[in-house]
Amino acid sequence: MKETVTETPIEQYAMEWIEKELIPGAMIGISQNAVPVFEKGFGFRNVEAQLPVTADTVFGIASMTKSFTCAGIMKLQEEGKLSVQDSIVTYLPELKGSSKQVEQITIHHLMTHTAGYPPLATHVYARKNSIEQDPSAKDYGLDLLNNPGPHIETYDEMLAFMANDDFKWLGAPGDYYSYSNDSYGLLGVIIARASGQSYEAFIEENILIPAGMTRSFFDMKRLDELDDVTTLYMKAKDGSHVYEAPLWWDAPSMRAVGYLKSTVHDILLYLEMYMNEGTVEGVRILSKESIEQMMTPHMEYEPGKCYGYGLRIIPDYFGSKLISHGGGLKGVSSYMCAIPDKKLSGVILTNVADVEAGDLLMDALNKVEGRPYDVSPFTYDTVPVTEQELRKFEGVYISGEGMNVEVAIRDGQFGLESNGFFRPLRCIGKNVFMGTEDNSDILQFIENASGEIERIVYGGRHIMRQPSGL
Repeated sequence: MKETVTETPIEQYAMEWIEKELIPGAMIGISQNAVPVFEKGFGFRNVEAQLPVTADTVFGIASMTKSFTCAGIMKLQEEGKLSVQDSIVTYLPELKGSSKQVEQITIHHLMTHTAGYPPLATHVYARKNSIEQDPSAKDYGLDLLNNPGPHIETYDEMLAFMANDDFKWLGAPGDYYSYSNDSYGLLGVIIARASGQSYEAFIEENILIPAGMTRSFFDMKRLDELDDVTTLYMKAKDGSHVYEAPLWWDAPSMRAVGYLKSTVHDILLYLEMYMNEGTVEGVRILSKESIEQMMTPHMEYEPGKCYGYGLRIIPDYFGSKLISHGGGLKGVSSYMCAIPDKKLSGVILTNVADVEAGDLLMDALNKVEGRPYDVSPFTYDTVPVTEQELRKFEGVYISGEGMNVEVAIRDGQFGLESNGFFRPLRCIGKNVFMGTEDNSDILQFIENASGEIERIVYGGRHIMRQPSGL
């Protein structure tokens, strides 16, 4: 009998990749026309008890939640309760006096990460209770422990913090893309106020339940009530081993940022909404027009890569539009994608942080479509640059979210050090670099009016350069 998909090679490739990355448990699902073409669990949801991973295992999905938040906004727009072009101060008057810029920000700007906010510490303080209770926080990929700021437990506390925080705007609304958890925290408040419900209840009633996502939820209590829920793991900072770290982090005031829990089966159901013009198994969730708005490339953040509403978009992915989003949080590395015109979708969920899970999913998708595993739709030529030119980029760059990176020349090699690891970089254009692997993130250096480097765009975020000597 002829194999429908080269399952064995994909399975073998994934197993080797997962073992190399020290991932305790992972689940991959790829479907076409709502029919599974590859579905496989790897490792364990609990290593000690040797409990297997299944397509119904509950994982955190982290920032994949952002598209659900935007779907909620679109639902409210359909109901006439708001417009994406509304000023945010209509719903968040507490911000009105903080600066003139705030009054120019629309809901659209929040959804596309173009409001002008630099990365603030809001999300760090929103999950501060979890961080303080978790000894594994020391090994997380961001510096979350050296933050003397307040606990942010409520919407009022979040709004007060963002209204009074002392920061410099990146630019006018719409000028720059900078991935902003702060913006999505505000979207959660807007959904609650425009709907008259809690953010969580509105998303559940209008997206999760009608889509048939029966094992997807925000309520932390359900983690103890359900079977087939993963244990969380943390990778030691030196990358040598992984250990059990069972405490789930929560941020009650910022659940819109990344705190949905879900399964591979449920996410594949959800992705049908984008491939079927707003319906899931015949049930209409959003209008065709809302789905089109969400999948519109509103802002290009890297050459050939754009952001829609809670979705990353590659308009030309081997001739088709690809939508996707990943997520990373304590005990979570996740990624989902869909090619709507081919009715092809995929998702990977894992139970450890700081893993490029999306790379593995896209490699598997390549194989399903008959391409080599690691082929990319983008190629970048290396541009020669002198050591003298490279010196102007050297420095330490720090964000309010806990990201701390140093750009330097080490042993004759120009690169970036983050979280104790040095990564070589190559120049691909004026002030633009990437890692030596073709699928690496692109890094951009931004100059001020005097031609001096003032910030780096790393991980999609604008991170400010620190004065030398600090």
